[in-house]
Amino acid sequence: MPHEIALADALVPGILLIYAGCLLVLWVVDTIVGRYGLYRYVWHPSLFRVAVFFVLFGAAGLLLYT
Repeated sequence: MPHEIALADALVPGILLIYAGCLLVLWVVDTIVGRYGLYRYVWHPSLFRVAVFFVLFGAAGLLLYT
């Protein structure tokens, strides 16, 4: 994967696509967890969302840039 991607003659960091993809996956996970009421088992839902995003983003970044 290139480190920069040209969008309309502007160089955009490639990690931005990973960020957007992780946000999309987080949205899907959040919808599923919320629909089935699994947030009852989580101490702080907002911290849980942030932690899941960091795990997804870190794993995707490590997998794609190693």
